Amino acid sequence: MPNANPVISLAEAKTLIASALDKGAELGLKPLTVAVLDNGGCLKALECQDGASILRPKIAFGKAYGALCVGLGSRALHTRAEQQPYFVSAINALADGALVPVAGGVLIRDESGHLIGAIGITGDTSDNDEACAVAAVTASGFTPETG
Repeated sequence: MPNANPVISLAEAKTLIASALDKGAELGLKPLTVAVLDNGGCLKALECQDGASILRPKIAFGKAYGALCVGLGSRALHTRAEQQPYFVSAINALADGALVPVAGGVLIRDESGHLIGAIGITGDTSDNDEACAVAAVTASGFTPETG
């Protein structure tokens, strides 16, 4: 019987992280930090490459968490913050300041379209962070949602 509330597994989270780091290496990016959350916002896995700065785990978490909180990729959340700064500020306050509204947080949907989690990446430019997230989600057989 299919799971009524599908979530990302630990094994899947680890595969996503490995794929994201591989993409970062392929592109020659700065040290990345990758966080994978389940659809309830719980951290499933997190890895920091050697040389990543100390706030990177919180930033990666915040990109993924922000995407889950509003149901939009963090790039779309950034656009919303530009258009409605008071609204996004209020949401961030409700989330105890945990949202990071810049590209690099991507929602993850399974083959049935169910939201199963989110991935957040930080360490290089936001565009490159997002590219690694999208590549990892796609390589893992899931559907990325950035907007």
